[in-house]
Amino acid sequence: MKSFRSRLLIAAMAVLMGSALAKSQTADAPPAPPMHDHAYGMHEHMMGFFGKKLNLTDEQKTQMKAIMEKEHPAMKPLFQQQHQIDQQLRQYVEGQFDEAKVQALAAQKAQIQAQMTVAETRVHNQLYALLTPEQQSQLKEMESKHEARMQERMNRQAPAAPPAQ
Repeated sequence: MKSFRSRLLIAAMAVLMGSALAKSQTADAPPAPPMHDHAYGMHEHMMGFFGKKLNLTDEQKTQMKAIMEKEHPAMKPLFQQQHQIDQQLRQYVEGQFDEAKVQALAAQKAQIQAQMTVAETRVHNQLYALLTPEQQSQLKEMESKHEARMQERMNRQAPAAPPAQ
């Protein structure tokens, strides 16, 4: 299970690198309209960070940009569908709560999230495959350090055990 989680995180980081590279390659293009959430902006930021840390070649950047451009049309409708469901759910937060309708919307959202997970993992796999063995090793080390920091934070934030009686 840890191996799968590690691979998924590494792949996610690779996608983040691709997104940032794609943005950096299109500096002359007008900015894309913002998505309903900040996921794409975060991807672009992280891609720039990892691009610098891993010293990607121009060829790698170009290939990553091509992957991101190829996959974007398939993922955009999923983000839009999820956004629409979130808007519908908001009416049950602000108005009359209807558990059956919320449950139906939650089921729809779960299906969309599953599709998004498959698409994102496919992209992450493609981007990770573009890295050299040395870059993959560097990325794994960065992921390991990040995981350790996250675990440390979780341990610090864990509530104290109740007193024994």
